[in-house]
Amino acid sequence: MVQSTTRGPLTDVARDVRNRPLMHEPHSSYIATPTVSAPDLAMPDYVEHRDGATEIGKLSAEAVVREYEATAKEIESMGGELVERVKQCEAVTRDALSVIEELNQVAARYREEAKRVFEHIEGCSLVVAEARKICSELKDKIAVPVAKTGRGQKGSEK
Repeated sequence: MVQSTTRGPLTDVARDVRNRPLMHEPHSSYIATPTVSAPDLAMPDYVEHRDGATEIGKLSAEAVVREYEATAKEIESMGGELVERVKQCEAVTRDALSVIEELNQVAARYREEAKRVFEHIEGCSLVVAEARKICSELKDKIAVPVAKTGRGQKGSEK
């Protein structure tokens, strides 16, 4: 006769484990999903089974080497992605060099404009200085005869 195991300390522990709330959600990496497609089931050329290995050992070793091989292929594919990023960087560099050339041309135009404005301001300054000089000379010519004749001086009659 088989006795029921629905009562007793072992059953209480099992019930406690089943009723215990999860501490965290299980990660997707905990779930076994097939990562190897059918064509990849062949063993890589760089390994071969040893004589005398058990069937379980062979299967385990094959599973592990397949995972490593899949990871190695992923690593290699990252190299392809890196090449694409390098091409993008080269394109950005080419674009940057053409922008630098354009910026240098704009800077040269600014320098030309600065020179034009500089020369214009100095030209205006020379015109103003010449006008002041002429005004001063005319003032001196007009003022000299008045001073010699004595006109316009108060208190000169005695």
